[in-house]
Amino acid sequence: MRALLSNAALWLPLSVAFGVQLYKMLAFWVQTGRIDFKVLAQAGGMPSSHSAMVCSLMTAIGYQYGLDSGLFAIAVVLAVIVMYDARGVRQESGKQARVINQILQTFFSGHPLTDAQLKELIGHTTLQVIVGGIIGVIYTLIYLISRDWV
Repeated sequence: MRALLSNAALWLPLSVAFGVQLYKMLAFWVQTGRIDFKVLAQAGGMPSSHSAMVCSLMTAIGYQYGLDSGLFAIAVVLAVIVMYDARGVRQESGKQARVINQILQTFFSGHPLTDAQLKELIGHTTLQVIVGGIIGVIYTLIYLISRDWV
């Protein structure tokens, strides 16, 4: 159990992802004056918590096992896939949802097919992905380097 609790490659990525989502919830509160705990579980927005998490994992693995290790290579490939998906596929799905919602509102106003709209904010811009990745790397390096100095 002690090994699990001290596993930086597990807890750093999870904590940075939670921290980014907490930041988004606080930013929503500042912008709207309302606290909405659902923001903690929502995808999309600035910065990308998915990118922060996988870049934190990649950094922790690289720091612990070396940049020439197979584990680091796996973490890099995983990070690229997640960030590509967050930027590309999921953002395009959000654009399609926005258009479908507009079509439903235009053609079926007064006669709704359903009360639920498709979720539009599910992807990230390139900047959101990059900022999330940078946060994940810096957060992890600060922790790991400061831990080694103590």
